Amino acid sequence: QVQLVESGGGLVQPGGSLRLSCAASGSIFSVNAMKWYRQAPGKERELVAGITSGNVRIYADSVKGRFTISRDNAKNTLYLQMDSLKPEDTAVYYCYALISVKGYWGQGTQVTVSS
Repeated sequence: QVQLVESGGGLVQPGGSLRLSCAASGSIFSVNAMKWYRQAPGKERELVAGITSGNVRIYADSVKGRFTISRDNAKNTLYLQMDSLKPEDTAVYYCYALISVKGYWGQGTQVTVSS
């Protein structure tokens, strides 16, 4: 059984920063790609950023230059550093991990950007 547990969400003012974490636990033999998605009310879930086991990174155009994805393979933990946050970044953020050949989702963490 594999679990992904996210943390670090919350309420922040525009221009502020947050750091999300996603810890994978359980029967893990190899963690391949890991990604962050988000879903705002009334919108579809969208990819925010992804990172491969070899640290190749991709970002959505809307977050390039503001968000940084990273991972600690020894800890099976994924991070998302979010800077210069905007109200339109408000959403539930989900962690996704491809472990061996199966995909797993976290439960989501709420990020609200508001003054």
